[in-house]
Amino acid sequence: MTCSPVERQVYELAIKPVEEQIRLYAKQLKIPTFGDYNDILRRIKPDDNFENILLELMKTESLQRQENQNRRRLKTAGFPFHKTLDELDLSRYEGSITETFFNELASCKFITDKKNIVMIGNPGRGKTHLTIGLGLKACSQGLNVLFKNAATLSTELAEARDNYTLGRLEKRIQKADLLILDELSYISFNRYQSELLFKVVSERSERGSVIVTTNLPFSQWVDLFENTIMVAALVDRLTFKSYVLDMNGESYRLEQTNKSH
Repeated sequence: MTCSPVERQVYELAIKPVEEQIRLYAKQLKIPTFGDYNDILRRIKPDDNFENILLELMKTESLQRQENQNRRRLKTAGFPFHKTLDELDLSRYEGSITETFFNELASCKFITDKKNIVMIGNPGRGKTHLTIGLGLKACSQGLNVLFKNAATLSTELAEARDNYTLGRLEKRIQKADLLILDELSYISFNRYQSELLFKVVSERSERGSVIVTTNLPFSQWVDLFENTIMVAALVDRLTFKSYVLDMNGESYRLEQTNKSH
């Protein structure tokens, strides 16, 4: 009698050693930690029953999947470097960011509430550090984050429009629970770039959170964009249901440099 491909596969597996069969079935079923069951057996107590062993296997598989998912979220986010919230020295802000408010931001509730944050401050004040710390915290909570330098994103949007892939890029941005636009300060945007950036921010209004870092007060944003009416509309959308943080002060990087001399 002719065997089906499935029956043949089962037979080929059955003639292998039990340990190898377990590893192969674990791979097939996409539960790889079950293949490392010996590690679990070393941790269980002598009187543990089958249910306890199965539970430990399932816990280990669940934790591994969460870790893998978080690793994928971190890769997709595109952080230029990793800086945690624990590494941020709140004392440098001289009370403008209180510990209570800091903890509220760290809870990432502003993301689920679809609120925005605009951080305004001169260079070296830890704006990017704070945004990355919040982004890492969001990723650890299962939220999707996208970190973009504002100038880089404007170029990517313009190139995507020219290459007829703009819709794909916009969908990727829309999928993010939190969009971080870093350094909206240093270069001006032409009409097309301005319109594309405005569209991205507008479409997120009350649908997803945005964090913007800039060293310019809102009154100087007209120097970045050609259309002053668009600037007013952009500021209106960003500041609606948002936190605006004044982070001006002495440059932390400059302070560290002076200390090293």
